[in-house]
Amino acid sequence: MYAVQYIAVIIILALITYVLGKYGRKELDWQDFVFWGALLFIMLVISLKPVEISMAIKNILGLGRGLDALFVAAIGLSYLLLFRLYLAIDRAEREITELTRQIAIELREIREMLEKLEKT
Repeated sequence: MYAVQYIAVIIILALITYVLGKYGRKELDWQDFVFWGALLFIMLVISLKPVEISMAIKNILGLGRGLDALFVAAIGLSYLLLFRLYLAIDRAEREITELTRQIAIELREIREMLEKLEKT
């Protein structure tokens, strides 16, 4: 194994420990825990056997070099992560909009009730 592989394994194991701690403190949902655990496990396997995996991906995708295959796979995974992030942000924006509308409606109702009480 090369020195960079040792460094990668150490960093990935630290990240796995971090994710486990977040899940243990209930700061991660189980879906996020499974997602990040699987992603880190895949990264660990790739860091242990980079040449064999890159050659397998190269053969599947029909690319010329193994490193190209890893870059293509990493870019594809990055796009998936960006899409997942986009969906989470969009969902949060929709929830904020709905809550703002509900608060505005309730405030208007409260003001109307206060005006009625002041008149009587």
